[in-house]
Amino acid sequence: MLAFLKSIFNSKPPEKIKPDYYDIVCPYCFSKFHPNDVVFRATHSVEDDEDYALQEDDLLNRYRTKFNLSSLDEIEVVIKHETIPEENKHYVGKVLVGITDRHGKLTRKRLCPNCHNEIPITSGKVPSNIISIVGATQVGKTVYMTTLIHTLQQTTASNFNAACMPLNPEISRKFRADYEDPLYENGQMLSSTQREVQQEPFIFQFIFKDDNLPPLTLVFFDVAGEGMVDKEYLDLFAAHIKNSSGILFLVDPLQIKTIREKLLFNMGEDPGEFTSRYDEPREVILSLFDNFIGHEDSGRTNIPTAIVLTKSDMLEYLKEEDGEYFKTNANVFNNVVHKKYLNLTEFQNINGEIGRFIENVDRPFKDALEVNFTNTAYFAVSALGSNPIDKKLTGVINPIRVDEPFIWLLHKLDYIEGREEE
Repeated sequence: MLAFLKSIFNSKPPEKIKPDYYDIVCPYCFSKFHPNDVVFRATHSVEDDEDYALQEDDLLNRYRTKFNLSSLDEIEVVIKHETIPEENKHYVGKVLVGITDRHGKLTRKRLCPNCHNEIPITSGKVPSNIISIVGATQVGKTVYMTTLIHTLQQTTASNFNAACMPLNPEISRKFRADYEDPLYENGQMLSSTQREVQQEPFIFQFIFKDDNLPPLTLVFFDVAGEGMVDKEYLDLFAAHIKNSSGILFLVDPLQIKTIREKLLFNMGEDPGEFTSRYDEPREVILSLFDNFIGHEDSGRTNIPTAIVLTKSDMLEYLKEEDGEYFKTNANVFNNVVHKKYLNLTEFQNINGEIGRFIENVDRPFKDALEVNFTNTAYFAVSALGSNPIDKKLTGVINPIRVDEPFIWLLHKLDYIEGREEE
């Protein structure tokens, strides 16, 4: 009997059966489709064959127009796999990854059937786990995105035996030239994204050295904040949020009316850069509900959502020995580095502390979160470590807990373990 009981308790849980394929979520237009519904871009052109002559791609150019990108001139044709004999199709397992066209040329350039952008090599073979960032205007999405990607590449990936890499050289160059270098090399604050200047997504992959862990696709949409409370604008991005596997929901302390005046007063004569208008964080939830949450079967979303209080360095101005908001030894003021696993002790501390703070200063917002989101946790980050003066950084960038919400999402998506502090 004892041996039988030991065999029960010592037995390993059954391994999850890996599917033959995964539905693909396009990281550009965020449509969802079967992996064998892809189309292909030819690798060559043939002048005397009109089916293979260079031509304009209307579908791709329509996508580019949405993002104020210039149209492309004539390029290689798109080939539908239905026109190719089965013996000329190439599979990895049950995922269609390539075709040999009627001129004997192989192409592995798989395209989304809905926007004709090229999809990642791993699409269909691993889950399309996409993380998105939302938040109202002026919450610091652009700066947070930049600092988070920089931190993931420089330290976090190494701490989790992984690498964080841009999807292609073009994304790498654009991110470095327009975001990373101005902030880190020149100490220049990044301008808020303008609504009329829509951006293509920045796509990175968090790739683990363990072959058993699929890469995580990080799609950072630098969405203009005012668009998050505008139905017409948000319609363009609703699919990207709906098909995300995780959400980073950013909230600026200065959005919260009950503490705004106290913060500005305590910061003195030279508080730094602030806007004159703030949208209520609850308004973003209302927009999300109108565009996708309200259409879910339950009227709620179970997408893991990290509620991220940005610019946490400003909370220093609210701390007191027996403070109403934060005590002098509060967790929010201590940087934490997670390695190999999510430190559950540190996570539970910050989750409880910021959750109580939000409830204290903006109960309607917290109630709205609990009604619409079933899987949330609370965090506080400072992307820079201090508030800039005259759009210039006054010292070295010193992020605080900037990657912690992302690491929690890794845990929720079963990429990493969570352990109590040893």
